[in-house]
Amino acid sequence: MNSRKSPPDRAADVAPRFDGARLTLARQLAGLRKSDLAEVLAKTPTAVAGWESGAKRPAAATVAQLALRLSVDPGFFAVRGDDIAALSSTPHFRSLRSTPQLARDQAFAYGQLAVEITSSLERHVVFPDPDVPCFPVSGTEGEGPERAAQLVRKQWGLGGDPVGHLVRLLEVHGILVVFSPEQAASVDAYSFSSALRPIVVLNPIKRDYYRQRFDVAHELGHLVMHNDAEPGGRIVEEQANRFAEELLMPARTIREALPSRTGAQAWADLARLKEHWGVSIQALLYRARRLGRLSDVSYRNAMNTVTNRGWRRKEPGLLSIVEQPSLLSRAIAMLAAEGIQEEQLIGQCRVPQGLFRVVTSPTPFVMTPVSETTPQHGVVSLL
Repeated sequence: MNSRKSPPDRAADVAPRFDGARLTLARQLAGLRKSDLAEVLAKTPTAVAGWESGAKRPAAATVAQLALRLSVDPGFFAVRGDDIAALSSTPHFRSLRSTPQLARDQAFAYGQLAVEITSSLERHVVFPDPDVPCFPVSGTEGEGPERAAQLVRKQWGLGGDPVGHLVRLLEVHGILVVFSPEQAASVDAYSFSSALRPIVVLNPIKRDYYRQRFDVAHELGHLVMHNDAEPGGRIVEEQANRFAEELLMPARTIREALPSRTGAQAWADLARLKEHWGVSIQALLYRARRLGRLSDVSYRNAMNTVTNRGWRRKEPGLLSIVEQPSLLSRAIAMLAAEGIQEEQLIGQCRVPQGLFRVVTSPTPFVMTPVSETTPQHGVVSLL
């Protein structure tokens, strides 16, 4: 195992092997348009476009200037074996209309960087192979999303029981789960597939255990059903919601436990179901209506009660600490024990130190207890 730190690349060494796709990635990570970057460089947008397309190659002095302005090492722009952008599918963002293109580009670039860092770490450690069932669903008719969720439950051995630590479950099956930087918090959870591994990126400021789990299940639904679907549409988002409902609250198990009317006992039952299944009361009420346990009138009355109690944004619940990803942080800890320090890994990845730490370090929350039914052993191992 080579633990030597690579020396920083000089701009003069990078210029002959400059990759325009890397410039696009760095610019999007910085949240800049081509015209913005051109302005800070005192260049023309046409010049920036030419560098990114590969039609032109910047001089060494310009490479150094690009690195300085975009807060990366010159080596970030060097050509690599895999073009992460070319290997990645279009990400599934929740609301295309309310999220500016610039913010979406920045979020997607961050996700690609997270996949790239993971790929670099795989030179030293073994991560689980991706194991995501493929069940394409199109149109609005039929029970495609429900059948897709049932397939996942069957293939992943979940039976009809509540899902334990959902983030850990995705990691065990080879899906990368990370939190985005707080500056990208305007973008909700999103996901995309790549030739290297699929990824789910979670919002760092949505600190609600129950809603986060629904977000994770929703994004898993996209990975299972929508590899070739146009993202952001009402139909695919509704399908992902239906998938998440069935994954977290399987009809054959939960149907008879859901309330059929509202009242004091119903609210007590909903509170118990919330903790047992790890979903919000609002999700349980919606599920009860979809499965025919609650009428439309009863559902509306129940949601009025939720509103009046101030639960739309924050429901009462026992679990206030969101589930944490641990695949990358465990790998970093294992490598440190073997004498490979973070600085060496950053040098090999050739990514900004701050972003490397955001991707690989655990967030500042305490880990939630892990279900005994969720596999824990052999998630990460050294080569």
